[in-house]
Amino acid sequence: MSDTERDTLHRRVVVQELTSLDGFVAGRSGELDFFDAVPDYGEVDRYNLRLLADTDLALLGRKTYQMFSDYWPTEQAQGEVVAETVNAIPKLVFSSTLDSAPWGDREPAQLWPGDAVERVQQLRQEPGGDLIVWGSITLARSLLAAELVDEIQLHVVPILLGQGRRLLDEDTGMHALTLLESKGYDSGVVTLRYRVGRAA
Repeated sequence: MSDTERDTLHRRVVVQELTSLDGFVAGRSGELDFFDAVPDYGEVDRYNLRLLADTDLALLGRKTYQMFSDYWPTEQAQGEVVAETVNAIPKLVFSSTLDSAPWGDREPAQLWPGDAVERVQQLRQEPGGDLIVWGSITLARSLLAAELVDEIQLHVVPILLGQGRRLLDEDTGMHALTLLESKGYDSGVVTLRYRVGRAA
């Protein structure tokens, strides 16, 4: 069996993040300047296309949605290895403040103003492929605390920030992790994939 084959009857929830070596996914004010430590993510992105092969819905918080929709469906992203895949994957945005979630000239994202944990529990029981969380720190933490995350994929950027926002906090609880794969690139980025066990 390949590692993409499911060992459960529900859809998998995958959290995928870029992180600094010391575990920060954003600066203190949410800035993502540390991404620039790697001038070319092409090799990482080509590998990431394989990781996204079984994904058919992206889950986004409001801030990540706004950041992504300002970039990926625009001319600025043309030529990016993953641009077509990112733009084509259907998206669900969790927000109680947005009235709509356009995505350039593509199909707009769905909006869900209610409880994210409850909605993801429902989605996991429906037929379909993987559900992926991009960025969206608050959403990722909530799903992990609710034991709804099956896999964490980290693209570790070769930089130390010293301070900022971490993906995980004390509310997510202790989880046993099983290493599924590790892969390094000439850029210095390392991809780590972990199966997530139940909270202790």
